[in-house]
Amino acid sequence: MKGDKCSSPKCAMIKKPYPPGEKRKKKGGGLSEYGKELQEKQKLKNWYNLKEEQFSRYVREVLKKRGRVENAGSLLIKKLEGRFDNVIFRLGFASSREQARQLVNHGHFLINAKKNDIPSCQVKKGDKITLKTGSLKKNFFKNLSVVLKKHKPPAWLKLNLEKMEGEVVSEPFLEEGAWPAELSIIFEYYSR
Repeated sequence: MKGDKCSSPKCAMIKKPYPPGEKRKKKGGGLSEYGKELQEKQKLKNWYNLKEEQFSRYVREVLKKRGRVENAGSLLIKKLEGRFDNVIFRLGFASSREQARQLVNHGHFLINAKKNDIPSCQVKKGDKITLKTGSLKKNFFKNLSVVLKKHKPPAWLKLNLEKMEGEVVSEPFLEEGAWPAELSIIFEYYSR
């Protein structure tokens, strides 16, 4: 009877939902406080497509003014939203912030009729952003007017389709956007 297959329940192979080997015990309850803060910081940093050094510089500038400004979160959002590459994205000239940064780097846009190829440049109320005349002939921008007809920029920006220009009509404000991260947690992370 040695070659017979066992039909008892003891002999049946049990398929377990984890690989073989020593099992690690799970630590009780998810992320640490530091882990949560780090996760929130990463969300906002990646949302704006910034490197760690750039993002931390913005947050530290705001933290220095924390006692002197009414709302630190609002100031941080104004700085991040006011970046030239972000404004190009918000106006609809680019489909992503990464693409907007590349277009700015290549010098396709003017601020107040002056060439500017610095993505981190802060725009101000009253600034006019225009597409360079020579850039309109490029393949990338040929169908831009069709895309822009469907695009609605935020309330702090105004888009003129005929002139292919945008204008900053006010400062960006915190209440308008649905931010992917909790700003107070980010400030806690950088306050360590």
